[in-house]
Formats: sequence, C-alpha cells, structure tokens
Amino acid sequence: MGKIKFYEKITNYMVDLKEFTDRNKKIVYPVIAVLLAVLPFIISSQYILRIVIMIGVYSILSLSLGLVTGYTGQISLGHASFYAIGAYASALLSVNYGLNFFITAPIAAILAAICGLLLGLPTFRLSGTYLAITTLGFMEVVRMVLLNWQSVTNGPLGVTRIPKPSFFGIELSTSNGGLYYLILVFVIITTFCIVGIVRSRMGRALMAIREDEMAATMMGIKTTYYKAIAFVLSSFFSGLAGAFYAHMIRYIDPNTFTFDTSIMILSIVILGGMGTIGGMFLGSMLLVTFPEVLRFLQEYRFVMYGVILVLMMRFRPQGILGGQRKTKYKLPKGVVLDIPNKVISTGKGGM
Repeated sequence: MGKIKFYEKITNYMVDLKEFTDRNKKIVYPVIAVLLAVLPFIISSQYILRIVIMIGVYSILSLSLGLVTGYTGQISLGHASFYAIGAYASALLSVNYGLNFFITAPIAAILAAICGLLLGLPTFRLSGTYLAITTLGFMEVVRMVLLNWQSVTNGPLGVTRIPKPSFFGIELSTSNGGLYYLILVFVIITTFCIVGIVRSRMGRALMAIREDEMAATMMGIKTTYYKAIAFVLSSFFSGLAGAFYAHMIRYIDPNTFTFDTSIMILSIVILGGMGTIGGMFLGSMLLVTFPEVLRFLQEYRFVMYGVILVLMMRFRPQGILGGQRKTKYKLPKGVVLDIPNKVISTGKGGM
C-alpha cells in the first residue's frame, strides 16, 4: 500500500504541474520557447542533441496516432506503415530524381495520407479489435512490398546515400543545429494543427465517437466521415515524420519500420495519457530517453522498459496526464450555465 500511495503522489504531482502550467501559461510558454530556441547552444554533445531530435520525431508520431486513438478511440497497430511510406517516398524521390527535401517531404506526407484513405475506405466501419487486426495486416503488406519490390525499393538492401535537407544551399545537420530547428518547426506545425482540430467542431465530434459511436450516430454525427478525416490526417503527419527521419539517418531498410515501432508509438500514447497533447511530449521524452539511460544494462534495459509499462497499466491506465482535471471545466464561448441540469446556449449547435 505504501508503494501504491507513493506512486499516486508522483502522478498527482505530474497533474499538479500540468495544472500549474495551464494557469500560468503566459509565463511558462515563453520560457519554454526561449529554452527550445537556445537548446543547441546549451547542449554541446551531438549524441544528446540527436536524442532530442528523435524525441521530436516520436512526438509527431504520437500526436498523429493520438488523434486516432486518443480522441477518436480507434486502435491502430500499423502506424509504422505510414511512417515507412513517408520515409521511402521522400528518400526515393531525393536519391533517384535529385529533388530537395522541402519538395519531397510534402509529397511523401500526401502519399501517406492517400494510403491511409485507401486503407480506411473498406475499414472505416470497423472498430476495436477488427480495426486493430486490419491495420496490423496492412503494416505487414507494406513491409512485404518494401522487401520484394526490389526494382523500386532496393529490397532488403534498403535506400542508401539519402541527402541531408538543405536550405538555400546550407546543409542542415546535427552539428550545426539545422536538423534540430527543422524538427522543432515540424513539431510546432503538427501541434498547432492537432490542437486546432481538437478544439473545433470536428474535435467534439471525434470525442463523441470515442465515448459512444452509436450515440454519436443517433445524434446525427457522420461517424464514418469523421473517422476518415482523422485517419487521413494521422497518416499525413506520420509520413512527414518518416520523411524527416529518412533524411536525418540517410539510410533506411524494411527492418527500420517494424511492428516494434508501432508498439513504441502506441506505448507513448498510452503512457502520456490518451486524449492529451502534453502527454504525447512527456511520453516521447520518457520512452525515447529511458532506453538510452539504461543502455549500460544492454538487453535488460528493454525488460525494465516493459516492467514500467506494465506497472503503468496496472496503477494508472489513463496515463500520466490523463484522467479528470482538477480545475473546473471552462464552458465554450456562447454557452451559459443557468441552473443545475440545464444549459442555455447562445451559440450554434450541431456537429
């Protein structure tokens, strides 16, 4: 009981920290922005900076999956497939046609979104276990295509000599901080897009589907339509992260994007807290850095990693930042609380 109470204290401290950040965001957010802007000048080790960049990559991946899993309630076990599609598309366009990263990355993201739509068209009416199995099968199909379509993907040998991103002739790398600032821009764009979606009418529709899809349908919400949009947007941002990763690593093969990668992304979403934005960043920081910190344990570090996830699911399944907020819910603009159990709305309703 003592250990459980200690664990509850830690999680409560994390929630309190989030609440403090929300209350003092006019001060906290500018401080965070300044720290992020000067981080490459503070960190002298390229190894540590590379870990920070990978945190950014997984932040984008978890934010994109969170839109489907956290806000829509649809389980996807094949998120790494769109990550791979974006990486291969951008890498092949750059290597074979000499196109700049800033041209190939949007194309790769759009191609990943199209593949997400093609996957979703026959499966948008599925949910739960059935959707999870379907996405898992799609990931295996993508892996087989990457392995056997040797004339295009070079098969198991992968794609080599992928050029680094360059901006006006300046090659972006870890040493000059260019890759860090590039992934920072991508993370900011992704975050603003996801936050905008969540706070919009579409976001309310997605959360209604998550809570009870049948009830949402009875209320007139086009559940298939909204699930399709969420899946396409999720695939788009995953493809963007894949394009960046390919040009940062400069070598990719089918073994780079495996089922383990999908589980890693899903674990971040669960650990951080499904249906939260800050939880995706916290989960990425923990699960990306934790294996590196325990690298001296060699193969046992992944055992420790699994134990932490099991304990998390046992004692706090809603995630670190998930669950009920302590502060009172802020009603949307135009909605006035009159008397108990009655709400007078002066805004537009409907989904």
